[in-house]
Amino acid sequence: MKRLLSGMRGCCRFVALLAVLARGVAGYGLKPRHRRDAVTRARWLQRTCQRALRVLEVRVVEQGARPERVLIGANHLSYLDIIVLAACCPVVFVSKREVRNWPLFGWFAEKAGTRFIDRNRRGDVVRTADELTPAIEAGLAVVVFLEGTTTAGDRVLPFKSSLLEPAVRARWRVVPTALDYQVPAGRSAPTEVCWWGDMTLPPHLLNITTLPWIEAHVAWGHVEVAEGDRKELATRLHRQVVQLKSSLAKPELPRRSPIVEEEIEVEPSSRDLT
Repeated sequence: MKRLLSGMRGCCRFVALLAVLARGVAGYGLKPRHRRDAVTRARWLQRTCQRALRVLEVRVVEQGARPERVLIGANHLSYLDIIVLAACCPVVFVSKREVRNWPLFGWFAEKAGTRFIDRNRRGDVVRTADELTPAIEAGLAVVVFLEGTTTAGDRVLPFKSSLLEPAVRARWRVVPTALDYQVPAGRSAPTEVCWWGDMTLPPHLLNITTLPWIEAHVAWGHVEVAEGDRKELATRLHRQVVQLKSSLAKPELPRRSPIVEEEIEVEPSSRDLT
């Protein structure tokens, strides 16, 4: 009976999730105000991700103050990280170029203003800094998953300093950010929420829809200016993210609360995911 109920829950949520994505596509295509500039595109993505979290019964628990006009340097556990962070605040992502070709997800990433880079080309890193500086000046945050790949959450991999070069070149503010997930007893966050190793996307996503609920924990660290040696900065941010992630396991976490969709009116005028 439990398996039957779980399957029914999954089917209903998957259909609802497709409806959310369809609404997002329609909103982008039919309402020019959603695609006027980087800010309106980020807010369009934020609303779509908030709806997706509600459909999936994902509740976000935040620790620390939400940042603005910063580069968010976070650990990476799952494609769900993208939805959670985009739902928290208007952001722009930096991602590897292959993501642009992903079915549907690649479309959303491109339309939301994601900057795709070839990490093996230094010129791409310089271009990214030039393109993202106006977005940060407009009040958006830029998200970079500094591990460069996803894990099961048992450790935080060393951070790739090359991904910090745009921030150092432009002297952006940066904030270390830790992500973690909790699920009901009897279910497993490392295997059912985290997406890593040789896991394939479709069955993993279908299984996520069967979870009764998910708590996404986000710990925002202290903001600093990116300057000096990027390797030293990467090491320092890594150490802070490890500490933040460790703090998420403490029992004094605040009570879970749902993401509330923000009605923002705009005036007209992999595993290796990153």
